[in-house]
Amino acid sequence: MFLGGVVPGILMVALTAWWGTTQGPKTTVERQLFGLGEAKTAVWNAKWELLLPAVAFAGLFGGIATPVEAAALTALYAWVVETFVYGNLRVFRDSPRVMTECGLLVGGVLLILGVALGFTNYLVDAQIAERAVDWVTGSIRSRWMFLLLLNLFLLVVGCLMDIFSAIVVVVPLIVPIGLAFGIDPIHLGIIFLANLELGYLTPPAGMNLFLASYRFSKPLSEVYRSVLPILLVFLVGVLCITYVPWLTTALPRLLGPLGSHAFLVDRRNHGIVFGSSSMD
Repeated sequence: MFLGGVVPGILMVALTAWWGTTQGPKTTVERQLFGLGEAKTAVWNAKWELLLPAVAFAGLFGGIATPVEAAALTALYAWVVETFVYGNLRVFRDSPRVMTECGLLVGGVLLILGVALGFTNYLVDAQIAERAVDWVTGSIRSRWMFLLLLNLFLLVVGCLMDIFSAIVVVVPLIVPIGLAFGIDPIHLGIIFLANLELGYLTPPAGMNLFLASYRFSKPLSEVYRSVLPILLVFLVGVLCITYVPWLTTALPRLLGPLGSHAFLVDRRNHGIVFGSSSMD
């Protein structure tokens, strides 16, 4: 999945950068010339922040930590920098408050995941996934039409559901259907993530719209109007990711250690497991 997301991610960044560069000259904001000295000073001042992803990648790809442990290591690094380098946090006065707020946030996420897992278990016990496969394959013959309808469905999911619930509830439903249409599971996963990101920007209920309205103190109507152009740009990117599969599958096939292994659906564990290509 990591390798599969590299090229689509670069594509989305490139489209966003293209849109920004085309719109930049049209704005009335005063433009400043690039200064190498100022850039060096800014990079030096931000050195501790710039090392943050390096700590995560070193722990993860250096074999020092698992993904969960790498996240904890990164959080520890951020706490040390804020406390002992910048002095923005006091060990005994601010740290307990920050940890309490983090605990409340994590607790809320765990409640969401708990309810979502319960609902997923019901869907599995009621054989909703199998019935959905039979209905979709019986009603839709074209693989490309299925991908189009899948995009529309995931767009609505991205608008109305948080990403945790969407992953837990929706993925076990769409994976068997995607396999029935011969869609590579990695390609399907990247389509899922790209559509959810697009859904977060889609009016009227996209989560990022509310966050932007709160952060910049702007009415939602203004945020809706402002986001429409970049929404169309992202839509082009999502369609490219959907209908040009090699954008997602080329890099995993070239560099992935699993090579010719097949994907098998394990409905009992609500996920995908890897199996030998010789397995039936």
